[in-house]
Amino acid sequence: MSEVSTRIIGKAGRITLTRPKALNALSYQMCLDIEAALDAWRDDDTVEIVVIDAEGDKAFCAGGDIQAMYEHGLKGDYDYGRTFWRDEYRMNAKIAEYPKPIVALMQGFVMGGGVGVGGHAGIRVVCETSQVAMPETGIGLAPDVGGTYLLSRAPGKLGEYLGATSLRMNAGDAIHAGFADHYIEREYWLDLVSELEETGNAGLVATMATTPPESPLARAQTEIDRLFDGTPADIAAKCDAGDSEIARASAKAIRRASPLSVCCTLANITRARNAESVRQVLAYEFEFTYRAMEHGDFLEGVRAQIIDKDRNPTWRHASIEEVPEEDIARMRAPLGDEALSI
Repeated sequence: MSEVSTRIIGKAGRITLTRPKALNALSYQMCLDIEAALDAWRDDDTVEIVVIDAEGDKAFCAGGDIQAMYEHGLKGDYDYGRTFWRDEYRMNAKIAEYPKPIVALMQGFVMGGGVGVGGHAGIRVVCETSQVAMPETGIGLAPDVGGTYLLSRAPGKLGEYLGATSLRMNAGDAIHAGFADHYIEREYWLDLVSELEETGNAGLVATMATTPPESPLARAQTEIDRLFDGTPADIAAKCDAGDSEIARASAKAIRRASPLSVCCTLANITRARNAESVRQVLAYEFEFTYRAMEHGDFLEGVRAQIIDKDRNPTWRHASIEEVPEEDIARMRAPLGDEALSI
């Protein structure tokens, strides 16, 4: 049974993630199916707009299905994960560059790979249940699927905060940080989709949007900008020393994450600020993910968080302060012939 439903209804190409029991986590085949639909509709004049949504209330997409990557990587087969990421990133780039309007309706958990599907759409809708995050550092990865591009363009140092800590945004936060555009309560989504199918008019989304909930991150912007300015060690020290709720939560999250991943994430966000496109940032991200199983903390992070669930990973480095610059550089070095080509 397909885990993605693709069809044309009226003037709309419809892509629906149909794996709600798994929180619509992206399998490799799902990435290929989404890409195939986008390719088929690119030059199809009957399709004027694309709508991406997902079944279930809990999640639009809670990330990538990483268990298969883990199982292959444990056997020393790193090519499965590298192929998955290559093809997923190509799909992410096609969403970001698509010549027709794409509307993404993102309820519940929108994390990691879910940001890669919804976060690059031209028109991104969140609702009262939306919780958006890039949680990669907690499993020994760095934000990918073009997420670093979004993080690097968030106001002030919000990108560093969100990337390093993996903490979640509500709907108001997601709009403030540039991960979403419009707030529409979930009960109105069916009506919206029906009108989009009938008219193909992407402008309808803005007319239905209402004022989003207040953004706690916007309130905390000044403090976040202060805490997350500096080297990884500087940031960790300031969070450790802080006595506010933001500082305490940040310190706990950063100290729990992979030190190597946090350092590489912060470096990638800085580099992405000068990138011209999502495509260029995906190539940067692939330099890290290509090496994540063999030389990073990915396998141990997945083991601790998802497989054994002991929440007690043994990272390659004991702390952020003990990550040498050469280790960060090695994870982010050009890949030569293996570089991402999309």
